[in-house]
Amino acid sequence: MIKQLIYNAFKDAANAAKEAGKIDFESLPSFAVDRPNNSVYGDYSVNLGMLFASQAKVSPRKMAQILADHLNIPPYLLDKIEITGPGFINLFLKSAWLHEVVSEILKQGDKYGSSSYGEDKKILVEFVSANPNGPLSIPHGRGAVIGDVLCNALATAGYKVCREFYINDAATSTQMERFGESLYIRYLQECGVTAAMPEEGYFGEYVTDFARKIKAADGDKYVGQPIGEMVKEFTAIGREEMLKWQRDMLADFGVIFDNWFSENSLLENGAVEAALTTLEKQGSTFTQDGAVWLAATKYGDVKDRPLVRSNGKPTYLAADVAYHQNKMMRGFDTLIDIWGPDHHGYIARTKAAMAALGYSADCLKILVYHIVRLLRNSEIVNDGNGKGEIILLSELIEAVGKDAARFFFLMCSSDIDLNFDMDLAVKESPDNPIYYVQSAHARIASILRTAEERGVKLPANTGEVLLPLGASEAEISLIRLLSEFPEEVNTVATLMEPHRLTRYAMDVSREFHLFYERCPVLKTGVDPEVRDARLLLVEAAKITLCNVLQLLGVSAPEKM
Repeated sequence: MIKQLIYNAFKDAANAAKEAGKIDFESLPSFAVDRPNNSVYGDYSVNLGMLFASQAKVSPRKMAQILADHLNIPPYLLDKIEITGPGFINLFLKSAWLHEVVSEILKQGDKYGSSSYGEDKKILVEFVSANPNGPLSIPHGRGAVIGDVLCNALATAGYKVCREFYINDAATSTQMERFGESLYIRYLQECGVTAAMPEEGYFGEYVTDFARKIKAADGDKYVGQPIGEMVKEFTAIGREEMLKWQRDMLADFGVIFDNWFSENSLLENGAVEAALTTLEKQGSTFTQDGAVWLAATKYGDVKDRPLVRSNGKPTYLAADVAYHQNKMMRGFDTLIDIWGPDHHGYIARTKAAMAALGYSADCLKILVYHIVRLLRNSEIVNDGNGKGEIILLSELIEAVGKDAARFFFLMCSSDIDLNFDMDLAVKESPDNPIYYVQSAHARIASILRTAEERGVKLPANTGEVLLPLGASEAEISLIRLLSEFPEEVNTVATLMEPHRLTRYAMDVSREFHLFYERCPVLKTGVDPEVRDARLLLVEAAKITLCNVLQLLGVSAPEKM
């Protein structure tokens, strides 16, 4: 909105100054339109003059003045321009832009925040990708919400997004074989057959639950069959049961994938072999001690990596190379991988593999999120490193609810350890961030509902209903914050920082609560014109907050 208008105006000013012969440059540098911390420096500040000066071979302040002279912002919006310091261009706006913000929000409704920023570029986001041999854990929950909300923001910012879950189900996987063997042993035990679990088997109760389902459906038909065949059979059965459980669990959590991609399919259809051939043709592999290696050090990794073991079995990296090649062959412009804790060491080798395949390293972006510590009664019950009480994602959601779980998983940047306070998450108090935000939405809805009950209709959005003269700082501050929502969505998409949306939701809630305390809307004695203007602002705040919560996958209650 207003920030984009200012940004575009400065781009046009630079080009106009060039056409007028005032400056010469090859390319426009990336610049920022920021809100100053102190209002004495205006409503917005632009640093283009300083960034441009050396390229245009003029002083920063002179460059700032040239840009200001060629700036074309409607006079009903712009009050004055000041150039300060080493070349900051500070803009002071008239109140008219505030009215335009409210009017535009009301006009766009549930589309407010959307833009064409991404230019329909295709992005594949791969996240969660839990092994199909165990239930979803707390870290999977954090990764699921990070990925899902990032995808929501990307789509809203104008990208074409595909959500993908990569199933680590290679037939050569030792983990999957152990899972299948464990499931078969539990099945035999359910059939009354004495059988010992493998030492490195899967002892979780879910394995026994799966075995009971198989026994209930098929009886003892698998008893006495060759163990080798049964391990394969039960690996396949267990895989399907686990994927169904994971898929249903994620759906209950509000996370729906467009595609579930099987690692084993890459082995079966020859994609792994084809990827290895590509690497060999690129001169990016070598053979040593009977194994095939990726010459990863040629592409920035700290050491070379094995692709095929000396026994002829491909490594996990080989399948990963084939998978990323497959992604690019499907026509995506950008790949985003979201990985769990302790995966930092895989970043360099994966980027090296992409470069070795002939792709730009910039086409792959990798986000690694940190651990989650669960707290109860101010004590850590699960430290995120496998120590302490084992709590599944499903159990956490049952304990605190879907909304609180999603919101709390995004309470800080993904590159910071997260302390998840389970007691706070269920507390009905302003201290609880999700309660604070949802109660703000409910309060907004209550104001509008009360107005309707009193026969006060929301004024028509003609664009002509203005805020009253002498509008308070609380009103102005709220409108300014609402105006930043589209830019905030674009920033989330660009920086891959979905946690910014929880902060923005809390900021909007805070500003609305301040507005509500200081600016009565329906109170007896309020001038009807003031009331109507404020009702429009209340509706604009409701639309914005609802749209933020929609991106977060969190409900926007009308009553609490």
